[in-house]
Amino acid sequence: MAAVSWDRDLARLEQELETRQYQELLIDLRRREPFLRVFASWADVLTSMRRGTSRDPRKDEVLRPILAAHAADQDHRWRTILLVIFWPGLTALHRRKSHWNRDDPEELWQRIFWAFHETICRINLDRRSDRLAQWIYNATAHRLYEGYERDWTRAKRELSTDPDDLGALAGRVDGIDIEGIELREQHQRAIQRLREHCEAGRISEADCLLLIGTRLYGQSLREYARGAGVKIETAKKRRQRAEAAIRRHDKGLR
Repeated sequence: MAAVSWDRDLARLEQELETRQYQELLIDLRRREPFLRVFASWADVLTSMRRGTSRDPRKDEVLRPILAAHAADQDHRWRTILLVIFWPGLTALHRRKSHWNRDDPEELWQRIFWAFHETICRINLDRRSDRLAQWIYNATAHRLYEGYERDWTRAKRELSTDPDDLGALAGRVDGIDIEGIELREQHQRAIQRLREHCEAGRISEADCLLLIGTRLYGQSLREYARGAGVKIETAKKRRQRAEAAIRRHDKGLR
């Protein structure tokens, strides 16, 4: 039922983008950005953005002026436009992370929405030259995880105040999976280690995102390759090289 409701929400938002107040935004953008003059309506923009891969440079040419306009005036209409553009990716994220909140898929959707909202509002275009779509998706997924990770940590801390009860219930209290919380803490530490390898120059930022996406967030190599616009064998070899570099470093430490 939730999916049906979200489909209706998307249809309503797409209709809203065709109203005069949204068309005025596009007309203004077209005056300033020659590339956007090929689009007669936001529907044309959506069609273009939902084709191809996230590495297509034409997507950056669409996203960058929209993000810049939003950064300049914080008009809520820009956020609505970006939400509709990224809607397919956000619903895919919801499917992939449904196990984080099986009892309340609507809450998970709201958390994804706010993670996306925060990502859009905090993006620094001076530091992002390309692959904006891929970066926004990955940053949203990471921000979503951080929110849940705080909840899991807080739940574990509250439960640990009564060690007798924890021992008696063999790792599960009031339906909260303690072992799962510990696994998620390991997950966060793994992300931190990968970022340290990236900052030290042992792996590139792109390879760091590749490892986080495919090894920790559960994205398949095929999904990553399609999103990044590379062949699956290329993605596989990049991951192998990055993991080999990390192993060589760890072996040297030992």
